[in-house]
Amino acid sequence: MRKFILFIYLFSAHLIWAQEDTITQGFQLLETGKFEEAETFFKSYLESNPDNKTAKLCYGRAVGLSGEPKLANTIFKGLLDEYPGDFEIQINYNESFLWDREFVAAKPLYKKLVAENPDNFGAVLGYANTLSNLKEYPQALEMVNRAIAIQPENGSAKVSRKFIKLGYANTFVNNQEYKKGIAYLNEIFTDFPEDKDALLNLANIYLIIKETANAKAIYARLATNEKDSITALNGIALAEHIGENDKEALRIAGQAKEKVASIDDEALKETTYDRYVQALIWNNKYKDAKEEIALLEQQYPDRNWIAALKATRGMYTADFKTSLSNYDMILSRDSTSFDGNLGKANALFASDRIIPAYNAAFQTLKIFDKQKDALGFIEKLNLKFTPSVEEHIAYTFDNGNNEAFSSTTNFHVPINTKLITTLNYQYRTTDNSVTMHEASSHVLMAGIEYKLMPKTNLKASLGINSSNFTEDSYTQPVFDIKLQTQPFRLQSLDVGYKREVQSFNAELIEREIVMNHYGLNYNMGTNFKLGWYTQLMHTRQTDDNIRNLLFTSLYYNVFKKPAFKVGVNFQYITFQDQLPTIYFSPETYQAFELFGDLRGNFSEKTTYMISAASGLQKVEDDAQTVIFRAEVGVKHQFNTRWSAEVYGKYSNIASATAAGFEFTEIGLKVKWLFLKEPFYFKKLKKNNE
Repeated sequence: MRKFILFIYLFSAHLIWAQEDTITQGFQLLETGKFEEAETFFKSYLESNPDNKTAKLCYGRAVGLSGEPKLANTIFKGLLDEYPGDFEIQINYNESFLWDREFVAAKPLYKKLVAENPDNFGAVLGYANTLSNLKEYPQALEMVNRAIAIQPENGSAKVSRKFIKLGYANTFVNNQEYKKGIAYLNEIFTDFPEDKDALLNLANIYLIIKETANAKAIYARLATNEKDSITALNGIALAEHIGENDKEALRIAGQAKEKVASIDDEALKETTYDRYVQALIWNNKYKDAKEEIALLEQQYPDRNWIAALKATRGMYTADFKTSLSNYDMILSRDSTSFDGNLGKANALFASDRIIPAYNAAFQTLKIFDKQKDALGFIEKLNLKFTPSVEEHIAYTFDNGNNEAFSSTTNFHVPINTKLITTLNYQYRTTDNSVTMHEASSHVLMAGIEYKLMPKTNLKASLGINSSNFTEDSYTQPVFDIKLQTQPFRLQSLDVGYKREVQSFNAELIEREIVMNHYGLNYNMGTNFKLGWYTQLMHTRQTDDNIRNLLFTSLYYNVFKKPAFKVGVNFQYITFQDQLPTIYFSPETYQAFELFGDLRGNFSEKTTYMISAASGLQKVEDDAQTVIFRAEVGVKHQFNTRWSAEVYGKYSNIASATAAGFEFTEIGLKVKWLFLKEPFYFKKLKKNNE
């Protein structure tokens, strides 16, 4: 009998040990991430052991982690019904909501579980991860710190804290609280010294705030191995571009391209090739960029970054149709693409399609809440169409003993993006200290500017000129109508008619000379920095004189930032009648000059401009004389609604003639956006909510 009992005991023990040994295989599959194999294992195991609670739990985890979270949730719910209040089942049930990204549903479950089990590491960490996914970062950080206090050396909790701080830092960045974002990223290094994700995010912040030296220093810290060195070079190339050093950006991008050729990492290769072509575009090497894109497209077909490169090249070369079609292609593949949405907004704006550009920017914000570039883009459009008033005060004197003071007030009131109204009032008083002539004029004009179609505007103004002088006064109607077009890429053509009263000095005001100008302006740009501007004007005056004017300028854009261009100007003027004692009116006048124009920034809010030209002029058969003219100005943007500019200019063109002029002008311009936003903006914003 004893032998029989011993046999039964040993046999039973053997069966138990065999079962435990068998289920251990399933545990190992779960622990090593082989979830589909684990699912198959536990499903088979439960066929012979249908009441094993542990196996059921493991089966639910395997099902959920292999991609069927809803089925796992159902399994755990059934187990909770079978074993109410069981902690292990409850925590797995809660976790299944996280697998299914049902964070809102998971939050109250974890909150209750933590309240009941405040010292349970798994419950507290699960709650922290839930809050993190809901972007409730302060509470998530509090919870993850509690979890680490329970298990100070737990690696999973520290990883969770890292990603919570990454998310929290990003929230501060979106709110433009960059210092706080930087502080949280630096805290990550306590748990993970020189963490790659933290370094990349830090570098990105420094790029956003244009602290490119700091960004390059962070990228240098990242470069600890061959692959990360290439990533660092790509980042430094972008930093050089933001720092307005595009030649260096191209050199560094070229280095990265050479290094990545020997690396077996397709994702890194694509990123590096992308940056290299961008650098070609930044350096105006559009032909090289086009050839590189064609080669890359054969190697990497149907890639969004290839389409983005085509679109970027289109933006730089004013081929906006190509840009739009490529941004649309990106969005057809990925409607949430940042490059696609905001890129399309910029391309629509460049195509003069303002409302669609607004809509694309709002769509970007729906996906990327508070994104700085999208907000800045909308603000740029708003500033363009916000009602404003500008005051321009000027003092002028010339070598003919004439002095003049003028004040011009201009109201610019856009009704919508197609219709803009204007109201302009100018007061000018002038006197001559030798002849003792004095005169003043008041000009009041009201106008509209209407967009007939994208890149085609009609501007029309109508008003009166009331002039007063020593013994008399008169009133004359004045007009200004102009059709502004951009018929082809990088080209503009304006044609117009203007009726104005001559008001340069008191004597001319007294003579009531009305000028009827018929003009044409044409400008042609190129993608190789060369440009050509031409103005033709035919003027008929009420004193029966006729003037014809040709001005043409060939220029070259040397730099983009600061904007510096040089060129040659040629001017040719003829008058039908010569009245040299009254006003400058030679039979022929020619001038040839070299010029330079420099525009840049003293600081983020203060800009400057310097323009100068010198050459030779010839009046009829007189000997050639040297001419010189110059203008300098400084403008300061006090805030988004207030700006002021001071300027001075001098010219001695035609000073050799008896009644020619050499004049100097000093002026002040102040602009105020007297409303906070355009009239239409509230309705547009509401339509995009």
